[in-house]
Amino acid sequence: MQRLMIRSIPEAMKMVKEMHLTSDDEWTGDYRMAAKDAIAQFLKDRMDEKIAHHLSYVHECSISDRKNGSYLRHLLTEIGDVLLTIPRTRTYSPKKVIVAYARRCKEVDRLILACFLLGLSTRKVGKALLGILGEKVSPSTVSRVAKTLDDAVMAFHKRKLNNLYKALIFDGVVLSRKTGAGAVKRPVPVALGIRHDGKKEIIDFRLASSESAPEWETFLTDLYKRGLTGEWVEIISVDGGKGLLAALSFAYPNIPIQRCWAHKMRNIIDKVGKKDRKSVKEELVKIYSADDMIEARSFARKWADKWQTIYPKAVKCLKNDLDELLTCFQFKDAHYRKSIRTTNAIERVFKEVRRRTRPMGVFSDRTSMERILYAVFTYENESEGVYPVFMV
Repeated sequence: MQRLMIRSIPEAMKMVKEMHLTSDDEWTGDYRMAAKDAIAQFLKDRMDEKIAHHLSYVHECSISDRKNGSYLRHLLTEIGDVLLTIPRTRTYSPKKVIVAYARRCKEVDRLILACFLLGLSTRKVGKALLGILGEKVSPSTVSRVAKTLDDAVMAFHKRKLNNLYKALIFDGVVLSRKTGAGAVKRPVPVALGIRHDGKKEIIDFRLASSESAPEWETFLTDLYKRGLTGEWVEIISVDGGKGLLAALSFAYPNIPIQRCWAHKMRNIIDKVGKKDRKSVKEELVKIYSADDMIEARSFARKWADKWQTIYPKAVKCLKNDLDELLTCFQFKDAHYRKSIRTTNAIERVFKEVRRRTRPMGVFSDRTSMERILYAVFTYENESEGVYPVFMV
């Protein structure tokens, strides 16, 4: 019987699919096994050819070598795990035939990365792909594949930026990282832009050692040098940290500042007794929900007069930054005012980061922090339609 030569894995897959299959689900049961056998046979033939060519060559060169048994390796493909027998000589193994020991094909790597970028934990990725591959993908395998994100993370941090934004929002959020001495808190400065069409884009982030002025200045200077010069930006919303405010005066000195109402209200409430917190908060909401600047200042005066005697520190906390808390009232669009009066857009994204990382406890190292942050931020940007999901 004449033997048919198969020259590639896709050809092997095509041949199996062209068999006379009558089942509705042709990739289950015996058919899946037939496909695996076809791939395994093709790879075995290629490796045997490599061994024969090698032994012929060394014989011509009068080099001593001979066959030296074989060993098993697994190749995880889109139809499941294929067990391969790898022949070898005393000095040579044809492992390049399976892409230098590759245990997964690129299609499977893409699936793993897609699940990872969509927010599944390393353990959930294995479960998600079990039905597709017929094999469980281990968390360690997912982690190894995730390392291919490193080049994409580097490119993200170095890409050229454009002045596409009507407003900029800066905030620093603290995450935990494992060290030999236990968990260490790491602040993450983040820049988010609101485009002229209203879409929000996470522009970049940076792992910092603190929220000091020098750390923020380094981050903002890098953004500026890459093209984010602040041209066309109408307002910058910030959390109110002293380090960020000092750095902004250096990097973007001529752009109006909006202090975050969410941060300010937390600071004020901390200075109020529990029995009055609800009333104080409700009256503060009236200030930033006012129809215009005049009404907002009127509500602020009434609030200050009411609570000055009881909570002077809370009143001082509001008065010190009132002008920058009301910057948003320069704009008539109520929806736009709402989007810039807090840094909540960044806080909401970090809720997703924490959800994504909760099964991990804390990040094991700086690189894993970068990957997770990049993955979640890129996915959020894709949801807004402003940045494509990275795929290998």
